[in-house]
Amino acid sequence: MEKQFVRFATLTAKIAGKPWTFIACLGIVVLWAVTGPVFKFSETWQLVINTGTTIITFLMVFLIQNTQNRDGAAMQAKLDELIYAVKKADARFIGIEHLTERELDMILEEVEMRGVEVHAGKPARAIHGQPAARAEDIEAAQPRAATPAGKRKPTAVRKPASPRKPGPSQ
Repeated sequence: MEKQFVRFATLTAKIAGKPWTFIACLGIVVLWAVTGPVFKFSETWQLVINTGTTIITFLMVFLIQNTQNRDGAAMQAKLDELIYAVKKADARFIGIEHLTERELDMILEEVEMRGVEVHAGKPARAIHGQPAARAEDIEAAQPRAATPAGKRKPTAVRKPASPRKPGPSQ
């Protein structure tokens, strides 16, 4: 069901973004306006366009939001991969979309200041804050993956220690 919804949402977002879709919708509104005198601008005539546009808007909000959420997540994953792959990139940028607005604003301000400095001919510098950890360093610090059971070397089986018998000192 989710895959079908994703396909539907993507197709709907693509169609909604086409110039011909806008022209068709504009045509419907013009046709509705032209029929106003025929229906004596009645409440029913007004209700038709109000109901139609409300329903379409309500449904489109969810479809377009779904598409934007997926596009945003895909973009973040791609950017994170680029940061990971580029040797001189600052690995602190990976996952910053999860920071608070205030934290993001501080980073943006710092990056913009660095950009102004670079355009003024100064050498690029790292942004302030905790020192960056390269992805390779983070990876090296992680425990190694467990060896699959089929590739493990057999180990001697230990017998559980027998309980001590109370002796004279106890």
